[in-house]
Amino acid sequence: MNQLNQHLHNLKLSPLASASLAILLVIYILVLPIYVQNDNYFLTVLINSTMLSVASLGVWVTFSIGRINISQGAFCMIGGYATAILMKDYNMSFWIAIVLSGVFSAFVGVLLGIPLLRLKGVYFAMITLSLTETIRLVMLNGTAVTKGATGIIEIPRPQAIEIGGFTLLPDFGGSLVFLYYISAVILIISALCTWRLSSCRIGVIFRSLRQNEELATSLGINVANYRVMAFSFCCFLGGIAGSIFAVFQGSIFPSSYTVNDSVFYMLYCFLGGLDFVFGPIIGAFILTIGFEYLQALQEYQTVIYGILMISLMLFLPNGVLTLPDIFRGKKGDKVAEAKK
Repeated sequence: MNQLNQHLHNLKLSPLASASLAILLVIYILVLPIYVQNDNYFLTVLINSTMLSVASLGVWVTFSIGRINISQGAFCMIGGYATAILMKDYNMSFWIAIVLSGVFSAFVGVLLGIPLLRLKGVYFAMITLSLTETIRLVMLNGTAVTKGATGIIEIPRPQAIEIGGFTLLPDFGGSLVFLYYISAVILIISALCTWRLSSCRIGVIFRSLRQNEELATSLGINVANYRVMAFSFCCFLGGIAGSIFAVFQGSIFPSSYTVNDSVFYMLYCFLGGLDFVFGPIIGAFILTIGFEYLQALQEYQTVIYGILMISLMLFLPNGVLTLPDIFRGKKGDKVAEAKK
């Protein structure tokens, strides 16, 4: 019960946290795109970080029910291919295709989740680990639909939105700034939905499943339904992220997502902090941008990256978002010593 109360406390933003979040949003939405609008490289890094954050938010939700999910790359691939096929073969608008891709990924997640979510611990993790590779092989051999190893190329960029002759959103063509704003809005909506899900009754039930499924069942909770609900939400966000990636890259291949990608989605959650809804976002931005800056070190890049990750896990096992609590704790200790 104390752990559950602590989780609920972490979901409530203090005035300082709310102010900090507002400042970060202003920087993210207004300052950054203006500052880097002519720097295509950094814009690309920001868009990648944004979409990785969306996919990682889904993984965070499955962590909240006590499942280690290493299959998010599979659902990003499903969403990406769904968007590519709908836009290329059926001339469907991106704005409809992205929603249908997320829904289709969630549907596949439900079909797979019903049997797989009966497994727990390492058994579930092992099955999901192989799922990404399984979906990759399906895309590789489904030549008639997925074009096999050659993939699907020349995926069009988002078109204008017009209703009754009135243009709600103009066609910005290949503008990276436009894609940045699309991805940013999707991330904000995804984060708000995830936060709302976690702070409502359903989120409390999710955390109760992580603590004790048997006790939750004895209280009349349909554990299987809630497990599938969490997993399908995760798959939906994965499909949305994969859809944006496919349009952003203009192509998608069976090799676009591997097991390594699914592992990284987990690392983002660990780095940011599993007790915090915004942990995956912080983790994704830190690791993605940090890895890009380490490229200057060339052959030492991976080694230094690994050392930094191990150090963070050792000294900040609960994520970087626990740093304020650590500093407050040290300050409190100093005040207590001074009073003595």
